Amino acid sequence: MTDIAIRPDALYDRVRHAVPRVEWDASFADDAEAIVQLKRERNAVILAHNYQTPEIFHGVADVVGDSLALAREAQAVDADVIVLAGVHFMAETAKLLNPGKTVLIPDPEAGCSLAESITAADVRALKAAHPGVPVVTYVNTSAAVKAESDVCCTSGNAVKVIESLGVERVIMIPDEYLAQNIAAQTGVEVITWPGHCEVHERFTPADIRGIRDANPGVVVLAHPECPPEVVAEADLAGSTAQMQAYVEQRAPRRLALITECSMSDNLAALHPQVEMIRPCAMCPHMKRSTLAKIRHSLETMTTEVTIEPAVADRARASVDAMLALS
Repeated sequence: MTDIAIRPDALYDRVRHAVPRVEWDASFADDAEAIVQLKRERNAVILAHNYQTPEIFHGVADVVGDSLALAREAQAVDADVIVLAGVHFMAETAKLLNPGKTVLIPDPEAGCSLAESITAADVRALKAAHPGVPVVTYVNTSAAVKAESDVCCTSGNAVKVIESLGVERVIMIPDEYLAQNIAAQTGVEVITWPGHCEVHERFTPADIRGIRDANPGVVVLAHPECPPEVVAEADLAGSTAQMQAYVEQRAPRRLALITECSMSDNLAALHPQVEMIRPCAMCPHMKRSTLAKIRHSLETMTTEVTIEPAVADRARASVDAMLALS
């Protein structure tokens, strides 16, 4: 975790590899310096997903990572206030794991096509249609959906979670493509739901072939929310954390990440020796978080995330079951 008491005049050193000085001074410096002060006053930390823009990811965030890393760190932060720079289901998960802390989301409209694709009633109907089959729910869901589930998973630990159940058949919701890709790896029969990520579903096998034709020797890493035929064209499929680990360990000369735009931006800043080929698909929900909104969130202590206690208790159990395996 970074020091929340970092001197404002040192802030630019944290982003100089990602943001030009003129852009920082003109657009970001005032808000960033105010955020540093507000974090001290509120005893607050900022958790930022890998898809956040560089001025947030490198500039003011205290913890960065994929959804699993943020879920883990949410339990460990020594703060009274958590600001989640990401989307709403992530803020709910932080609240589930920190019921005694104030959790804020800078823009309550920051949603997720996957989370919006399924309801608690849909899960109850699936369970009624397939009695006794365990429900594995992707963390990209509402707390109400998690509450109807046996265990949660992320794209990074889904294989481990499913294999830990020791069953031949599971219900895996809501991402149909993730479920199909995991089924291919585990051999477990997976009952799917027709939910898709509006970013990753855009990629096609032709996109991958075009990248390879234009960039000889490129290594292609695809997110497992991509369609199976896209994953089949890639060199490796993995979560954003697994993508980052690949770059850190392998340092490929030329790399294409088949995922949201800011992942490439943030890794390129950390690994300038790697030539990033950037097929860009932007998540409009992730981009709703800005420095100005984070500042406003800390100034006004809005918007606070709350979850009905009865729902929270059951949803927390499914997240805890995942974390126990991690």
